[in-house]
Order: sequence, then structure tokens, then C-alpha cells
Amino acid sequence: MKIKKGVPLIDQHDKNFMYGGKFGGNFIPETLKKPINDLTKLFSKLRNNKNFLKERDFYFKNYVGAPTPFIKLENLTNHLGGAQIYAKVVSEANGGAHKIYNATVHCLIAKKAGKKFIVGDTGAGYAGKMLSMAARKFGLKCKIFMGAKDIKRQRPNVEAMKKNGAKIVPVTTGSQTLVDAVSECMRYWVSNCDTTHMCVGSTVGPNIFIKICAWSTAQISRELILQVKEEFGKIPKKLKLINCVGGGSSAMGFWNEFMDTNAEFIGVEAGGPTKSKLHAAPLTNNSKIGILHGAAQYVVQDKEGQIGSTESISAGLDYPGISPLHCFLKDTKRAKYTSASDEAALKAYQLVSSLENISPSLEPSHAFAEAIRIAPKLSSSEILIVDSCGDSLKDKDIIIRKIGSYSR
Repeated sequence: MKIKKGVPLIDQHDKNFMYGGKFGGNFIPETLKKPINDLTKLFSKLRNNKNFLKERDFYFKNYVGAPTPFIKLENLTNHLGGAQIYAKVVSEANGGAHKIYNATVHCLIAKKAGKKFIVGDTGAGYAGKMLSMAARKFGLKCKIFMGAKDIKRQRPNVEAMKKNGAKIVPVTTGSQTLVDAVSECMRYWVSNCDTTHMCVGSTVGPNIFIKICAWSTAQISRELILQVKEEFGKIPKKLKLINCVGGGSSAMGFWNEFMDTNAEFIGVEAGGPTKSKLHAAPLTNNSKIGILHGAAQYVVQDKEGQIGSTESISAGLDYPGISPLHCFLKDTKRAKYTSASDEAALKAYQLVSSLENISPSLEPSHAFAEAIRIAPKLSSSEILIVDSCGDSLKDKDIIIRKIGSYSR
């Protein structure tokens, strides 16, 4: 199993849409085969259409706000010693997170397909918030499926979705989190695919949704590789790109343009509370391969092989599966994966927000926790870049409840 140089990672699948012969695929009901095939053909044309690319780039610049900042975290670097720490502040994008790239592209595709309705799933609320924003921008009616538990813990983003005119559908089955929201969203699309376009919020699901999302968020690394070369004159020999990983969309966008370089990729999953055996880290904990939301992937499972329970302070990482692309990167050893506990993520949020003029949400706080752990052990010639992919405002209530205060 190898990664091919010069070939986009999203295209490195076989005729059955499997990466490395093990991950991904389209494990879908018969009723979804035609809409999936239609969308696959449409996207194949659009991603190579100069006019569509110009339209995408126009909205990325003038609506999303590209490029987002690339900054050195001087205070954090001096505080920890060791490696130099930088951040790609993707949270400066319109709406406060990387999800806006995927949402914008999906709305553009929906318009090209002649659809008037768009549906999506959300956990942390950012995918839903961004989709509601983009739908409003492009004149589409929007419906968001969200777990009842997440609706309670991500109140600011829920309010934002409502203000943007989206209808929120509470999901009260199962764990009432992201995994159930994705399931319900897909069930809805099966019955309404003739009039409705579906936006999957991360690099999960049937192959076409993995492709669209990763292709959209690749804007992050298209900007970053230029910013890195401008800062250092070239790509540093000792460069580590650190990203949180739930479904895996921000990490795929963060790493994409560096795939053929010597940059080291470190993905940080949600380790959950230290006093609990539950987590949302299938790669770190050697989970077995299973089928979830139409794709084969490493997935948290119980003793009977059913989808297992997860727990994380971060709603955006609280997912039992992982993108097939990340499974492929792990097995080829192109990327390394670890996890950070709830407690470590909270401490990282406190340290970063107290020392620097950024306030990462609990998702990228997991990545900052890893940077904080390893930086003092490295030399000053090492460069760590963390993807600060979301703003902490959505987590305000959780942070106040956990540590008694909130700074942004």
C-alpha cells in the first residue's frame, strides 16, 4: 500500500472507490446509487471547469475571506522553549471555522444541479452554521440535522443557524450526537434527492462526499504552502503540521498541498475524559475496520462489532469513525496519529488564549495540546504549525462550566 506522488490523494482509489483496497467505497442502498452517480459525474466536470474554478475562487476570496492569517506564536514559543510554534488561523474565515469552504462549494454545486433545497449534518454546529450562511447567500432553503445533545452544548451556533433561516431537526436517537445526525440526514436525502442536495460536513460518507469536502478544504494548504515559503524562503526540513481529527476535514485541507513534501503530519484525536474508558479516537486505539455512513473505515466498536459509544468534550470530534483518507494515511505511515484528553485540551485552550491573540475552539485545542506536549522536547530548528481551525465562541458555555471563566 503506497501513496502515489503527483496524484491527488482523493483520486487514489480503485474502481470500487476503495483506498488501499481497504477503506472507503460506496456502501449505499439501491435508491441512492443514481443520485450518487449523478453527483459524481457533475463534480468530475466542475472540478476541471475553468469558469467553476473562477467562481469558487471569487467566493473564497470575497465571501470566505481567503487567505486566512499565518502567524508565529511568539509568546507560546518563548513560554515552552524548544520548537518554534506557528498557527494557521483558519478561524478568521467568515463564520469562524474551516467548514465554510465545504459549505460554499456544496451550495455552488447545488445551484449547478438545479436544486432549491440543501440539507446537512452538524456536531459542533460549525458545519451547520456555515451551511446555513452559504445557503442564505446563494438563495437555497436549508435544513440541518443535529443531535439533541449537541443542540444543548453548542447553543451559540444553534442560534446562528436559526438567524440564517435554517430549520434545525433535532435527532433524539442513539447517542444524540454527530454520528446520529449524519445517519438521519442521509435517510432524509434518500427520500428527497430529486429536489434536494446533501452536504456532508466532513470527509466521511460515500466517496463523492469525501472528495468534495477534501477538495474544498484544500484551500487551507494552498494558502499555507505559499505563506510558509514566504516566511522561511522554502519549506523547512523539520516541519510538523499538527491538526485535530474527528471526521478529518480540516486536517485533509491542512495537509493536502504538502503531501509530496517531507513535512510530517500529526493528527490528534479526541481521547475523552481521563477518568472514562470512552473516547473518539479509533486510529489511536487500534479500532477495527467497519462500515459507517456508507464507507469502510476504522471505527469504534463494541464487543459485538456494533458501532460503539464515544465521549469527548468536543462535539466536532465526538464521532466513532474517521475519514477513509486518514485510514489510508495511517496505514501507509504518511501520517501519525495520537490523542489528547478533554483535560489536556482545556489546559491548552487556557494557555494559548492567555498568551496569544487567538482563542481556539475545543477541537483545535486538542492539536494545541499535542504541540504543547512535544515542543519543549524539540530543538529551535523544528517548526510546528497548528491549524487553529475554529473559534471558541461556540464553546463558551462548556468552558465556563468547566473552568469558571472564558476569554476570547
